[in-house]
Amino acid sequence: MATTLAGGRRTAVGPTRVVWSEVLRHLVLLVFGAWIAFPFVWMLLTSLKPFEETLLSPPSILPIQWRPQNYAEAWRAADFPRFFMNSVVISVTTVLGTLVTSVLAGYAFARLRFPGRDVLFLVFLGTMMIPQEVTLIPNFVLLSNLPCPIPVDTICNPKGAGWFDTFTAISVPWWVSVFSIFLLRQFFLGIPNELWEASQLDGASHFKYLWRVVVPLSTPALLTVALYAFVQSWKSFLWPLVMTSRPDVRPIQVGLSTFALENGTYYHTLMAASAFTIAPVVVLFILVQRHFLESIARSGLKG
Repeated sequence: MATTLAGGRRTAVGPTRVVWSEVLRHLVLLVFGAWIAFPFVWMLLTSLKPFEETLLSPPSILPIQWRPQNYAEAWRAADFPRFFMNSVVISVTTVLGTLVTSVLAGYAFARLRFPGRDVLFLVFLGTMMIPQEVTLIPNFVLLSNLPCPIPVDTICNPKGAGWFDTFTAISVPWWVSVFSIFLLRQFFLGIPNELWEASQLDGASHFKYLWRVVVPLSTPALLTVALYAFVQSWKSFLWPLVMTSRPDVRPIQVGLSTFALENGTYYHTLMAASAFTIAPVVVLFILVQRHFLESIARSGLKG
């Protein structure tokens, strides 16, 4: 039996009270967990309904007639193998570019000493407050007028439209992530300074120290940055929609608009396509979730 102090006197806290406190806490977590998971469950259930059942009012939660062939129909309704490949190319290049810029900038803000570093970092963080919609038109105009050094239509547009309708336009602007740089900076600050002093005795430069000491110690944070960049790129819809007009360079999120036609939306196949669209993200998160939570804990961020 636990005891607590109340007004200078020691009072007993019975085991029943502790048990009910734990039950209440878990009940609240279950309610919020169910609330968060409900849209995902609803998507899966709707993907197994015939089209007529998706139009019922009030809607039925469970399918009256189970129809798993919606997934095959959704896969054949559009060129999803091409959309998947496009999204993989865009997401992988975005992850690689983000890792390079975030590691270099995060290390510079954490370890290097130069005039105006702290002010520059605050200004850098301030850009996170700018909505994407504000920069949409300026970025579109800028990238559409960039010169084309490599006349390959998936890298830049050889017809004089700059980077419009290319993988480059969808990927390169997102190679710099302020959140990723902030996360790595916080993680790098937690690395003992004694390691830098020991590396200096061996004659190591900043780049050598970064590559051989800092990067191997930062695997959890790097995996978190990679996961974050992959998810942001994979789910991106507005920017690829604006910067592309050809199906052969459009990612899978834009491909989902195939099911929204002038005469209505086919919700059963749209939900089926959405289910296998988010599957890679779910699998990737399951694989790296342990490192993700570790990096959040060690970087000083509080969720």
